[in-house]
Amino acid sequence: MIIQRTRVSAAELPWRVSSHQTRQTDPVFPSAPVIKGRLLLAAPPLEDPNFDRTVIYMLEHHDEGAVGVVINRSSGEALDEPLDRWIDLQTAPSSVFEGGPVESTALIALAAAKDPDVDDEALTPIVGVIASADLTADPAIVAASVNEVRVFRGYAGWGPGQLEGEIDAGAWLVLDAQTSDVFTKAPDELWREVLRRQPGRLAWLANAPDDLSMN
Repeated sequence: MIIQRTRVSAAELPWRVSSHQTRQTDPVFPSAPVIKGRLLLAAPPLEDPNFDRTVIYMLEHHDEGAVGVVINRSSGEALDEPLDRWIDLQTAPSSVFEGGPVESTALIALAAAKDPDVDDEALTPIVGVIASADLTADPAIVAASVNEVRVFRGYAGWGPGQLEGEIDAGAWLVLDAQTSDVFTKAPDELWREVLRRQPGRLAWLANAPDDLSMN
């Protein structure tokens, strides 16, 4: 995965930086399913305002921790120069999305590749056609390999075993992702939209009021 820090590509993630003020879980859960490429949906009510009603696309998940980006919070802000040259590839709404509270000045670009086996040094495959894109590359060249791009500012991060602990505590629903989720044109509706397509009683959560005290 490629993170742009002050517009310079970085090779490593700070895995042990936590995005939550919750307990660290020890030991690591060796039997926990890998959720890279899946969605985390905040289960109501989630008291942390950073993550209430959020949908997170998981970029990495292994024994050292987990990283994802919030995909349903648009900042309404356009990319600054010189990154505004990517605007023609950005899917609507073509603004920077708030990816999470960790490294809030870092940028992560996700792209929908035209081919899951794409061969482009500016793209790093994640799952399926979704890849991370190097924003220092020439978008005119990358355009031949991708259908759309979305840029996120910051990300959500968990230390070893922390995410597993939060899932066990019922804070998150782990659900399958669709490519269209990452590049949704209606981010404000995504949390409910993902729930509506789930089987059984899980779909009922889509109709939960924003203020659960009204229930």
